[in-house]
Amino acid sequence: MRNSQALLVTRVEIYTSLIAKPVNSYRPYWAKRFGTAPMLPMSRAEMDALGWDSCDIILVSGDAYIDHPSFGVALIGRLLEAQGFRVGIIAQPDWQSAAAFKVLGKPNLYFGVTAGNMDSMVNRYTADRKIRSDDAYTPNAEANKRPDRAVLVYSQRCKEAYSDVPLVIGSIEASLRRIAHYDYWSDKVRRSILIDSKADILLYGNAERAIVELSHRIARGEAVHDIQDIRGTAFIRKQVPEEFLEVPSTRLDRPGVIDKHEDPYAMKMGKGDASCATDDKGSEASGANGAAAPTISLPLPLKASKVPRDRQVIRMPSYEEVVSDPVMYAHASRVLHLEANPGNARALVQRHGNREVWLNAPPIPLTTKEMDYVYDLPYARKPHPSYNGANIPAWEMIRFSVNIMRGCFGGCTFCSITEHEGRIIQSRSEDSILREIEEIRDKVDGFTGVISDLGGPTANMYRLSCKSEEIEKNCRKLSCVYPGVCENLNTDHSSLIQLYRKARNLRGVKKILIGSGLRYDLAVKSPDYVKELVQHHVGGYLKIAPEHSEENVLSKMMKPGMGAYDEFKRMFEKFSAEAGKKQYLIPYFIAAHPGTTDEDMINLALWLKRNDFRLDQVQTFTPTPMAMATAMYHSGKNPLRKVTPDSENVPVAKTGTIRKLQKAFIRYHDPQNWPMLREALKKMGRADLIGNGKKHLVPAYQPAVLQQIVQSDGSRFQTKPMPKGFNQTKNPAYKHKARKPGAGR
Repeated sequence: MRNSQALLVTRVEIYTSLIAKPVNSYRPYWAKRFGTAPMLPMSRAEMDALGWDSCDIILVSGDAYIDHPSFGVALIGRLLEAQGFRVGIIAQPDWQSAAAFKVLGKPNLYFGVTAGNMDSMVNRYTADRKIRSDDAYTPNAEANKRPDRAVLVYSQRCKEAYSDVPLVIGSIEASLRRIAHYDYWSDKVRRSILIDSKADILLYGNAERAIVELSHRIARGEAVHDIQDIRGTAFIRKQVPEEFLEVPSTRLDRPGVIDKHEDPYAMKMGKGDASCATDDKGSEASGANGAAAPTISLPLPLKASKVPRDRQVIRMPSYEEVVSDPVMYAHASRVLHLEANPGNARALVQRHGNREVWLNAPPIPLTTKEMDYVYDLPYARKPHPSYNGANIPAWEMIRFSVNIMRGCFGGCTFCSITEHEGRIIQSRSEDSILREIEEIRDKVDGFTGVISDLGGPTANMYRLSCKSEEIEKNCRKLSCVYPGVCENLNTDHSSLIQLYRKARNLRGVKKILIGSGLRYDLAVKSPDYVKELVQHHVGGYLKIAPEHSEENVLSKMMKPGMGAYDEFKRMFEKFSAEAGKKQYLIPYFIAAHPGTTDEDMINLALWLKRNDFRLDQVQTFTPTPMAMATAMYHSGKNPLRKVTPDSENVPVAKTGTIRKLQKAFIRYHDPQNWPMLREALKKMGRADLIGNGKKHLVPAYQPAVLQQIVQSDGSRFQTKPMPKGFNQTKNPAYKHKARKPGAGR
C-alpha cells in the first residue's frame, strides 16, 4: 500500500510539472497600445510610420521576410506582437560588418537570432559539399545571401553592434546543435553552439512557450542569466545545482545483464501494452520486419527513485570525451534521443572544459486551442513589400498550402523533424484550418481555386496519438511505427477524411491537393483514407518515400519494409482504377545511407528495373547534426541498440567515389553512369548483370556519342554530354523501355 501511494504521489508530481501556462494567457506588454503592424518593420522609416521610437525585440533571420506562418521568423514575430511587444525584423543582413545590425537601433529587450527555416549549411551546400547555385528562401533565388553557420556569424555581429543587449538564439540550426555534434562540412565534432555563439540562452524545438515566457520575464526586469527554469531552453552553468541528482548516462544504457530496480516512473503495463515495455537486459525484441526494436533499460540508482524526476539531471559524456571516442559520441546520441518525451524526459548536462551546457526538458506541446491562436494571428500572407514582387521560390511553393499539424512520431534516423518538433502530434482545429483556406481564397493574389497542400511534416498524422495519455507520457520508444505500428497508437484517419471533405466543399475551392510526404504504413491501416486521398486529392502523381528496398538498410533508417509499400501500391492502383483515373506513385530513395553496402544498391537497382522506375533525381544522404543516422555515419556504430566498442558495426559510405557509385546504381538507366557501373559490377563479381537482355542491369555497349574517359587511377569516370536533340530512346542500340509517365521525380 505504501509503495502504491508513493507511486501515485510521484506521478502527481510529474503531471503537475507538465501543466503549462497557455501562450495566450499572459498580460500584454504595455506597447500593445501601438496595435498591429501591417508588416513587421524592417526599416526606421517603417518604425516611424508606426509611431515607434524603438523596438523591444529584434529578430535576425537568414531568410527573406515573408509574413506567413510557414516561416519561423514571421510566426514568432507575430506571436510576440500579439503579446504586446514591438518587433522588428532584420532579414538576410550583410554580415561583413555590424552596420546592418544597427539599422533598427538598439532593442530594448534582446536580439533573437535564427538561421531561418533551414540549417544554413544544408541550405548552402549539396550532399557532396558543393556550393549550391540558388537559395529558395531568397528573392530571385539569389545564392550567397547568408553565411556559413549563420547563427554564429549573426550572433557575433549582434554583440559587436550592441554588446550589452541579451542574445537569444533559436531555429532548427541552433536546435540541432544544442550539444556537442558532428559537423559533416568540417568533418569534426564541434562544441555546442551555445559556447561558440556566446549567446545568453538557446531555445530549441518549437519555441512558442519558451519565447513568450522569456520575453515577459525579461520585460519585467529579470536578468536573462537568472532565467534557468523554462522548458525547451539551454544555457551555460558553472556547476550543477546541489538540489539536482546527477544520473550518469552510462547507468541508463550500459552493456551486460543489469539487475532490475523498481522504477517509480515506469508504466504498470497491462495486457496488450507490451509494445511500450522495456527489456531489463537491454536486448531488442524482433519486430515485424525481422529488425531489432529499439528499446532501453532504465537501471537508475536506488537513490534516484526518491528524487522527483524534475530534480534529476543526466550527465552526458563531455565534449572532450565525444571528440576523442566515436563510441561515446554514439552513446550520447542514443541517450539524448531516449530523453526526448516531454512526459518523462529529464534535464541533460554536458561539460565543455570548465563550463556546463545545461538542457532543460523538452517543451510541452501546444494544445489545439494554442495552435489555433498561433496560426490565426493577422499574417499579411505575402513577402515584405521591399522585395518589389521578386520571385521567392519557397514562398511560391507554400503560397496556397495550409499547415494543419506539427511533429512526427516516425523517428526516421536520417530526418531532423523529430529532433526539432518532437514526437507528439500537435493539430489545429477544423475551424481554424478552414478559416485559413477561406483567407487564402479571399486575400492571396493569384489563387485559382487549388490548395496545393493540407499537411505538415507528414500528410497523414493529423490528430493521431497514443490511445492512452498515461502510456504516452511514460513511453520511451524512438518511434511509434517502427518496427511495426504500435498497438497503442490510434490510426483512425476519420478526422482527416472529414477535414478533406469540408475543405473541398468550401465555396471557391476547386481542388485540394496533398503535397506533404505520405506515411503509407499508416495509411494502409485506414483503407477509407487511401480511397479518399486517391480519388479526390491526387493530381496525377503522389510522392511516397520507401527510401530503400533492402531490410538491412531500412532497419538503420527505422523505415517499414517493402511489404507496406506493396500493400499501399495495390490500394492506390485499385482506387485509381475505380475512379477511372491514371495516376502514378513517385518513390523517393536515398543513396549512401549508413548501413548501405554496394550489394544493397545493386538489389535496389534491380528492384527499380523490375518495377520500371527511372528516377531523374536521387537524394544522397547528408549527415545533419543530431540525427541518429549521423551518429552512425561518424561512429560506425548503431545507436538504435546499446553502444559498446564490441557492438554492431555499421558500414558507412564516406568517400566521394563510393557515394557517387551508390547514387549511380539508383540511376542505372542513365548512359553516363554505365561506364562506372560496368567497372564496379566487374570488381564485385557481378558481371552477369552486364548485357543487353532484360535480366541485365546495364548494357555492354556505350552509345557512340558518349565517350568514356578513364582517369589514370581508374577510380573516376567522366563522359562527354549528349549532343542537343539526342534522344537515347530512339537510338537503335538502346534496348530499355521509354520511361513510364510519372515513374520518376
